[in-house]
Amino acid sequence: MKIEEELQVRQFKSEWHKATVNLVFTANKLTEILEKRAEKQQITLQQFNALRILRGQYPQPANNNLLKTRLLTNTPDISRLMDRLVAKNLVSRCKSAEDKRSVDLVITDKGLVVLEELEETMLLNDILPKNFKEKDCERLSDLLDKLRNSLRLEE
Repeated sequence: MKIEEELQVRQFKSEWHKATVNLVFTANKLTEILEKRAEKQQITLQQFNALRILRGQYPQPANNNLLKTRLLTNTPDISRLMDRLVAKNLVSRCKSAEDKRSVDLVITDKGLVVLEELEETMLLNDILPKNFKEKDCERLSDLLDKLRNSLRLEE
C-alpha cells in the first residue's frame, strides 16, 4: 500500500514531504514490530540494544558512557536502564578497578541466552528478504547513511 493510501492523504506538497512522512511512518512501524518481539523476553528495545553492545564488549566490561555513545536511541538515564537489566540478572555491575567513580557493566550468561533467543527475529530476517534484494538493502543503507551524515552538519 502506498503511503498516500495508508494515511488517506490525497497528495503531498512535494516528493521531499512525501519521503519524510514515509520515512518516519515506516520507522515507527518497524519499531512497533521490534518492541513486540523484545517484549516476548520481557525486555524493551533499548534493553535489547544495550545487551547487544555489552555482548560486543564481552568479556571486557563497558560503562555508561560507552553505552550512551553506542545506543541507537537517545537515552538520558542510562543508569536506570542498567538497573532494570541488573534486576533481571541480564547484566552484572561492579565498581571499576581503573576508575573508582565509574561502574563496570558485563552481560551475564543469562543475558547472552536471552540475546541469542531474540536475535534472529530482531534482525528482521523474516521481513527484509521477502521485500528487498540484498542490493536493495545496500542501496537503502547508503541513502540512509547519506541522509544521517548530512544531518550531522545541521547539529
